[in-house]
Amino acid sequence: MTTTPTTKPLFTIDAHLDLSMNAMEWNRDLRRPVTEINAREQGLHDKPDRGQGTVSLPELRKGNVGLVVATQIARFVAPDNPLPGWHSPEQAWAHTQAQLAWYQAMVAADEMVQIRDLAGLEQHLSFWNDGQATDQKPVGFILSLEGADSIVSVEHLEIAHAYGLRAIGPAHYGPGRYANGTDSTGKMGQMGIDLLKKIESLNIILDATHLCDDAFWQAMDHFSGAVWASHNNCRTLVNHNRQFSDEQLKVLIERGAVIGAAFDSWMIVPNWVRGKSTPLSMDCNLDKVVRHIDHICQLAGNAQHVGIGSDLDGAFGREQCPYDIETIADLHKLIPVLQNHGYSDTDIEGVMHGNWLRFLRRVWA
Repeated sequence: MTTTPTTKPLFTIDAHLDLSMNAMEWNRDLRRPVTEINAREQGLHDKPDRGQGTVSLPELRKGNVGLVVATQIARFVAPDNPLPGWHSPEQAWAHTQAQLAWYQAMVAADEMVQIRDLAGLEQHLSFWNDGQATDQKPVGFILSLEGADSIVSVEHLEIAHAYGLRAIGPAHYGPGRYANGTDSTGKMGQMGIDLLKKIESLNIILDATHLCDDAFWQAMDHFSGAVWASHNNCRTLVNHNRQFSDEQLKVLIERGAVIGAAFDSWMIVPNWVRGKSTPLSMDCNLDKVVRHIDHICQLAGNAQHVGIGSDLDGAFGREQCPYDIETIADLHKLIPVLQNHGYSDTDIEGVMHGNWLRFLRRVWA
């Protein structure tokens, strides 16, 4: 192996990527370069971001994004729910198992390595940052579940924990079986409370992202375990229920959470109109992302509760992310922007990886 050049980007952690969704629903072979994936999608119109993808395993390696939180996702929808999804929890569970099979296939092919505990984390960090080239190294991933609808029963959560699930968000968009999410309201019922208890007993990280306000405050009252917000921005800057209010952010900070900055343009700049606005027309760039990061830092009084949870290719691509992002390898472009905002080298290392690592080391100790 050759020695890694000194210009190698700073080691980076992205706490939210829907890799298996892209592989299994978008039919993207993430082992290929992004340019090749996008070229193969020319002429396809079944998804809004066809030919606009930004994420692949080679691009993660190129950007020194050596550790990600990678999701499973499958929504159950009742007959009166207009959102896309599965018609039974069992179908949703089966879909997450197909997604799991893809991750396992990537592990078998030495493309990825699953991180389940502190020993595995430290081993991966040592291997990834050993001074050698990373272009052939497996990308580390921590398995997360976005929306708990596919958990047929709390016993299924035990099964998921056994195969390595280490974080879970009870809700996604709309009403959920365990908790209501974005664009919905209402507190959790007993099923949701029981799920929180099981999450806590298994030491699974609670991802507060997407919880509606009612469910968020209820979760904070009933859950005493580790909590983070993998991909969330600030309601003060973009007024929508998908974002967290200052009061919610303050509670998360008090709980020792880290909040990952999301890169979906409508969450970054106000007044975005889907299908009409463009990143250039709305001046949506990484400077605007850092303004969300900075707002959280001002609430916290330090830079220890912020990180990256880009959600790149989470059903959007270059048509709806900061215009200075061509692929996920460009996450390092955050560094000069943070410097321009007055952040120290120590603070920048925290944003790029250190805050997530400190959180994981505490939770998994």
